[in-house]
Amino acid sequence: MMDIARELSSPSPRVLADPYSFYAQLRKVGPVIPITRPLFGKGYLLTRYEDVFSALKDPRLVNNRANAVEGGADILDRWWMPGILRILQKNMLTQDEPDHRRLKDLIHKAFTPRMIERLSARIDELVDELLEQAARKPVTDLIADFALPLPLSLISEMLGVPEHERLFFWRAQNRLAEGLASGSAAGLILAYPTALGMARFFRRLIALRREQPGDDLTSALIRAEQAGDRFTEDELVSMIFMLLVAGQETTMNLIGNGTLALLEHPDQLQKLYDHPELIDSAIEELLRYVNPVGQSAPRFAREDIEIQGYKIPKGSMVILLFASANRDEAAFVNPDRLDIARTPAPNRHVALGHGIHYCLGAPLARHEGRSALLKLVRRFPKMRLAVPREKLIWRKNLALLGLTSLPLYLSPSGERS
Repeated sequence: MMDIARELSSPSPRVLADPYSFYAQLRKVGPVIPITRPLFGKGYLLTRYEDVFSALKDPRLVNNRANAVEGGADILDRWWMPGILRILQKNMLTQDEPDHRRLKDLIHKAFTPRMIERLSARIDELVDELLEQAARKPVTDLIADFALPLPLSLISEMLGVPEHERLFFWRAQNRLAEGLASGSAAGLILAYPTALGMARFFRRLIALRREQPGDDLTSALIRAEQAGDRFTEDELVSMIFMLLVAGQETTMNLIGNGTLALLEHPDQLQKLYDHPELIDSAIEELLRYVNPVGQSAPRFAREDIEIQGYKIPKGSMVILLFASANRDEAAFVNPDRLDIARTPAPNRHVALGHGIHYCLGAPLARHEGRSALLKLVRRFPKMRLAVPREKLIWRKNLALLGLTSLPLYLSPSGERS
């Protein structure tokens, strides 16, 4: 029998190549699956759409374990855990009310209408620039040449990150994510030097923007004030970390995995080319189908809960499997079929969460995805894979499942466009 906990934390090549068969097996095992993970202890997986959707709104499930168990501490709060890992992980996504509301109100003070208004034109400009550069190459790596630099450039510009620092950040957060996802002491220990380097990077950025404030989000976060409240230095570090990760991971995986899905469904690629007005529907279907974020952050039961006849004791960890829920046969007709005009509308996927922890950057990710995929398909309708499908390499993280590269011929014969 497969080791479910191991596959989640350190997935095998078989599961990485076809995670949806793995999730289908989990749904057959049951709606609630108990697992035990090193360091984190016993927890429960929710595999089906109805339960995942309900759990996202359930006030009995909280993101901070200290709010579920009196005197309870998260794994990152243990005495031997490096403080910097605690700082990076304790952001808005891991907090409950009223702390979550306080941080959200402060960040909304920084997201001004003027800042949001600037983004639309800049997204289209960046997409055009990157596609023009990609068209000059005999083989384009869609991840390195397009899906990564688009969101990374945009969120870095928004936060005022110097251009020469951007690639360092992406590589560092990738190593950190893999270490944390492993759920092992070794993974956490190996993540420490990376976390330390990232913290120094963020503190340099904060110091720079304190001395040279600009029209950027970091400067706005430093200035943000709500009823006399301000971010602490550690809160600024964790908030910038969260925004940089969330600002590029979701969009990169949507564009990269979404392009591969369209290539594997040429009828849908052709439909999008013929009917560009379907782009909004296509983005929602691709979010459901490719799941840029595969699962929730751990949640904790603050009282005994019963789900589908399974008792989840107070203090237990609960993980919501978004990628499984979005392929649930009970919720979607032909869930393993990509249909960019899927009905009924709206598409009720949970790819971006729901409730108070609904993805803060969802509108931005959708806008980037719309511009990127529509312009890509309209300009290069005959693009094709430059390597066999089975040679593609996936990042070893089911929580943020994405390709390491996606080599493409953008023109039919592979010549320069």
